[in-house]
Amino acid sequence: MRAYSNWQWHLNDVFVRINGETHYLWRAVDHYSEVIESYVTKRRDRKTALKFFRETMKRHGNPHSLVTDKLRSYGAAMKGVGNADKQETGRWLNNLADNSHQPFRRREPAMIRFRRMRTLQKFVSAHSSVHNHLNQERHLYSRENFKLNRAAALAEWRQLGMA
Repeated sequence: MRAYSNWQWHLNDVFVRINGETHYLWRAVDHYSEVIESYVTKRRDRKTALKFFRETMKRHGNPHSLVTDKLRSYGAAMKGVGNADKQETGRWLNNLADNSHQPFRRREPAMIRFRRMRTLQKFVSAHSSVHNHLNQERHLYSRENFKLNRAAALAEWRQLGMA
């Protein structure tokens, strides 16, 4: 697998209903559309955003720029971490993170909603690891190379499933 890049991260959150309660799924995506980190919380305030940023930066390093929407807790958390000058907000800048939620939203009805926060966290982490493993950036190289890389990724995935 590719190493994670610290060039640009896209951060976003989306609401999810668990037993009728609203929870928030925070997600960090790099500029290759690979999910770096996902985190489920009950709140959507500065404290949780700060915790999410710190954990992500501890695992993956400090990015050169962070693209977010205009949620005020992002700005407050960026000041707490010391990355306020690296934050970018704009009308369509964060579409990459918004689009990363689409496969999750398509799969959600098949799960008949989620009953517990822990189940959601497990599902999201498994789903993003599968997506990252099989996402081969088709538009970057020829069809022959794409087919070879895809076959290698599928063989590795089957081997991991058997182990």
